[in-house]
Amino acid sequence: MKHLRGITIAVLAAFLAGTYAGDCGEKFRGKCNCGMQTYNYQTKYVVSCVDEGFRDASVLEYIPLETEVVIFTGNNIQELPWNVFGTINDRLNLTIVDMSNNHIHEIRGKTYHHVPNVRRLILNHNNLSISRYDDEAFNYHHPRVFSNFVNLMELHLTNAFADNTSAELSADLHDIFVSSNLTKLVKLHLEQNEISQFNDKRVFCDFPALLDLHLGDNLLTEINFNITCLKKLRFLDLERNKFETLRPHDMKILDEVQREPGRTTNFMVDFKYNPFQCDCGIYPMYDWMRNTNVTIRNLDDMMCYRKKHQEPISSLNMKKCQKLRSGKRDHTVTLVFVLICLSCILVVLVGSLIYVSKDKLKTWITPVVDHVSKKVQYTSIKDEEAPEQYV
Repeated sequence: MKHLRGITIAVLAAFLAGTYAGDCGEKFRGKCNCGMQTYNYQTKYVVSCVDEGFRDASVLEYIPLETEVVIFTGNNIQELPWNVFGTINDRLNLTIVDMSNNHIHEIRGKTYHHVPNVRRLILNHNNLSISRYDDEAFNYHHPRVFSNFVNLMELHLTNAFADNTSAELSADLHDIFVSSNLTKLVKLHLEQNEISQFNDKRVFCDFPALLDLHLGDNLLTEINFNITCLKKLRFLDLERNKFETLRPHDMKILDEVQREPGRTTNFMVDFKYNPFQCDCGIYPMYDWMRNTNVTIRNLDDMMCYRKKHQEPISSLNMKKCQKLRSGKRDHTVTLVFVLICLSCILVVLVGSLIYVSKDKLKTWITPVVDHVSKKVQYTSIKDEEAPEQYV
């Protein structure tokens, strides 16, 4: 009886295993698991193909219609073909697609079809080329690559682009963002992409719903891109970049975002792990941090560096720098006042000199005026006597 009970339990366990994490069918060659699993603390139907060495993505055409999450990571897929999820059925239940760490170099413009309800697309840690300039023989620029994700809310592109990507990355991204019409996007991740600047200042301005912009682990030294066009922006991640201080226009832009009419929550920014310098050049930033309404995340953990030592910015003694700054400001005001006074005195002196010497000036000027007048009169008479050459 006990033996029979053990067999029953084993069969039931096998059945449940097949139900909750079973084989996906012969097309998957036993390399993937399909079934109900816990994903992000929720039970969903997941197709999981992790570190299985796939060299193409053709198996994704055969995922079950009930699939809610696709995890296809750790493979070696150089290129994603057209209609990667098939050509016939809309994947109405599919909400999350994770294709990270697949060495993907090119995503064709018609790769993602039949994905009307995908909310999150993760393409982290790939080698994407999106520029028409990266290769003389091929054009990898497909502006409508995300255009079928009509309900996309999160786009993850951390370390997604090939090393030494074209300097025109921001322009290429803007083309894609404009053409893809991602009007519902609320989170954009672009960390670890070696971005030093955005030549296209309006690169993010086509995301009217954007809440969180993640640009950490790049090479930015200033905010040289437009964020005031993002009316709902609540968080800007700039940690681990190359800021040595905040420039006046950086602080002005951040304050403008905070003052956006209708804002219900404070705008937040993160500058942690930037190489700020512990000198008086940081004082305007130090003063701004103490007075701005922008929420600075991890403020107490922000450090500046002097030689090989680091100090918390919030605890710096800036009295000397404040005095120097006040002294310079007072000196500038005094210098401007002196220059204005000297200019007024100069004008008065020149006017007085002209008034006192008006008789001499009249004696000098009158002959010159008479000579010019006679020359003009002579020229006019000469022109009147000349024969008509044109009728």
